[in-house]
Amino acid sequence: MVRHALFAKLHAKAGKEIELGKFLESALPLAREEAGTVHWFALKFDEKTYGIFDTFNDEAGRNAHLNGPIAAALMKKADELLSEPPKIEKIELLVAKA
Repeated sequence: MVRHALFAKLHAKAGKEIELGKFLESALPLAREEAGTVHWFALKFDEKTYGIFDTFNDEAGRNAHLNGPIAAALMKKADELLSEPPKIEKIELLVAKA
């Protein structure tokens, strides 16, 4: 079972909500190229709050993702798109139905 995951909560700057959503949508091809990323989800909680949830088979895959192109692109655009730094949490999955 996949046990390793990440959750990042993102708060859009005023006026940048749509742009943040489009940025997340544009990251899907990059996520598909990551061999160690099992699942990758872009989330929208409300007009200003977005997130990313992804899963990995092992710590190496999770670390590769954290040091990969999606994270780099997000950090490059953070000052422009986000009202605060993203909060990225390493989490362990206990059980899942997939």
